[in-house]
Amino acid sequence: MTDLILVRHGETIWHAENRYAGRSDVDLTPRGLEQASRLARWAETAGLTGIWASDLSRARRTAEGCAEATGHELKIDPRLRELDFGDGEGMTGAEMEAKFPEARKAFQTDPAASPLPGGEDPFKAAERFVQCLYDIAEEQPDGRVLVVAHTTAIRLTLCRLLGIPLGEYRRVFPSLGNCALTTIRLQGQQAGLLEYNAAAGPLTEPSAARPSAASAAS
Repeated sequence: MTDLILVRHGETIWHAENRYAGRSDVDLTPRGLEQASRLARWAETAGLTGIWASDLSRARRTAEGCAEATGHELKIDPRLRELDFGDGEGMTGAEMEAKFPEARKAFQTDPAASPLPGGEDPFKAAERFVQCLYDIAEEQPDGRVLVVAHTTAIRLTLCRLLGIPLGEYRRVFPSLGNCALTTIRLQGQQAGLLEYNAAAGPLTEPSAARPSAASAAS
């Protein structure tokens, strides 16, 4: 039995304009760095047995302070990357509606069955992420592991593990705060959700606002 604490990285420079950051490697803002520092202070007393992160810099930098605070080696795995949004990378929802309105409408109706043009298959993305979590759990039996990754990948994974249709991820899990905590328990192939979008510090603000394009896509 392994508890996996899934965390979205800190705020990025595309957050304010609600730009989709999937595979794009964008930097943290000063606020994002402060959120990462607060996460590290939480991690210091959280009883963690390991720390993993996506190889994208916004996740890696968020996790680095946690590794330093706990003395654990930071392990990087590209399977924890965000969903690739293809032609939508770096764009706002309004820009997508202007450039490819029908594809954008289809994505909003069922984002799993209709990924953005040139984007990654969400079903395959969920499988790579879930397999990584299974591998972490195998390496850390009875562990409590921090996994720093990305909002869409995490929400797709929750649907995959909990038996929720992937196309429902934006409705069932409408937002995920920067550096908020989502804890799942894996026991073999069985998964349970222990907490979702819980605050790790005052600047986490998981429920401070209605979901935006950025909260749904980076």
